[in-house]
Formats: sequence, structure tokens, C-alpha cells
Amino acid sequence: MPDSPARQLAGFIAKLEPGVAKILRAARSALRRQFPAAHELVYDNYNFFVIGFSTTERPADAFVMLAANAQGVNLNFYYGAALPDPHQLLQGSGNQNRFLRLESAATLARPEVQDLIQAAVHHSSSPLPATGRGRLIIRAIAPKQRPRRLAPR
Repeated sequence: MPDSPARQLAGFIAKLEPGVAKILRAARSALRRQFPAAHELVYDNYNFFVIGFSTTERPADAFVMLAANAQGVNLNFYYGAALPDPHQLLQGSGNQNRFLRLESAATLARPEVQDLIQAAVHHSSSPLPATGRGRLIIRAIAPKQRPRRLAPR
């Protein structure tokens, strides 16, 4: 019998560098508290481990994502190029995706970061449900992945 999504998620996070895992768990918890009705879409991809917070079960409706690798955790905005960014926090130069590095989960509480998150929620094509609890959905597990921990020196 396959593991539950929660157990799979714990296993994916355990593969990460311990400091990165700590930031990711705290950031996930903060976003979960802020958006209890959002669905969490999990991808253990080649380059990054990703948890997307989405208004629906569709990946295109994810308004923010936590993306982790051995070097750290980013807060990604899939439609970040369309968001107002008066404090110029967002990095990246692609046609739509933007991100910012999370030094800790406390970064999420900064007013200018909260403004970006709220803008992303409002930019979403589907509204976030006002009530209920979102599902944890394992969307993809890549058979081959980059190391999730730094090489020993």
C-alpha cells in the first residue's frame, strides 16, 4: 500500500539539507495557516522540490509556490511578472515567473511580501474558497533528481 500524501511529503522534505528543510516546514506552516482552503500541489522535480498553493486542484491556479533545493528556499510567483512590485523584491527575468529568496519563514510576514502574496491571490483566475480545507496532492515525482543536500567539503 502506498504511503499517504502527508507521509510522502515528510519523506521529500527529509531529503533536503536540514537548514533548508527547517525553513521550508516553517514557511509551509505559515502559508497553510494563512490559506487553509488552498490546495497544496507537491512536485518532487529534477531541480527543485515544490509545494504550490492553489485555488483549485489545477497547477495553473497556483498563486504562490515554495521551491527548495540544496541552496535554499524561494517563494515563487508563477504570474509574478504581472504583479505590482513597488519595492522591487522579485527576482527573475522570464516572461511570467518571479521569485524571492526566503532567508527564514519570517520573510513571509514582511508587509511588502504580504502585499505580493495578496496581489497573487487576487490575480488568480479562480477565487480562493472562503471556507473549507484544501487537499494535499502529490502531483509528480521525478525519477531522477539533483542532490537535495550539499556535497561534503
